[in-house]
Amino acid sequence: MEKLLITIDGPAGSGKSTISRLLARHLNYKYIDTGALYRGIAFETVSHKIDPDDEPQLNGLLERIDLGFEMTEKGLRLMSNGRDITGQIRSPEISMMASRVSAKPRVREKLFSLQKKLGKEKGAVFEGRDMGTVVFPEADVKFFLVASVEERAKRRFLEMGDPPSQTLEEVARDIQKRDEDDSNRKIAPLKAAPDATTIDTTSLDIHAVLGKMIDVVRSVLQEK
Repeated sequence: MEKLLITIDGPAGSGKSTISRLLARHLNYKYIDTGALYRGIAFETVSHKIDPDDEPQLNGLLERIDLGFEMTEKGLRLMSNGRDITGQIRSPEISMMASRVSAKPRVREKLFSLQKKLGKEKGAVFEGRDMGTVVFPEADVKFFLVASVEERAKRRFLEMGDPPSQTLEEVARDIQKRDEDDSNRKIAPLKAAPDATTIDTTSLDIHAVLGKMIDVVRSVLQEK
């Protein structure tokens, strides 16, 4: 059966990560979390105390970073210069820094070539914010997930440990701020591709969303 290149974009908390993994598993495709790559750069930026607006320092850091995914007994892990940083990139601080660094042309340039390389052989589900609009405008299937701010904040809050690192109200404020930053940036703003299938996940469970996606994928495969 022909392999497809599938992109799933959308704002934070819309369900991209969970549904992307499930869809990739269902199709026996590779799952690529491109947001983790930006978080990886954000993590290194914070770790080295670099101001992302300091272009020479940021460029120097980008030249030294070797990011990539590696399959281990723990699953797919994000590696930075041979070090597993998967468990260190999900804090609120890294989330906000990821939004800042993702607006930098040099950062996007570095990750663009890596993402294109990962998608060359197709048979992959790419999760991100500009996969269907900028990185893979030629993708076979494109999805854009949305959900209300309230629902997305609740999901993120429930994912936090006990005790949570933020209140529900703080999580909602961070999500709104990131939505504004990602949607209004000049480079690759967050938006649905014209040919993307938009799914509102606010009141849908995971299996309902997955079912809708599988129907679209089957339709495309039948046309091919």
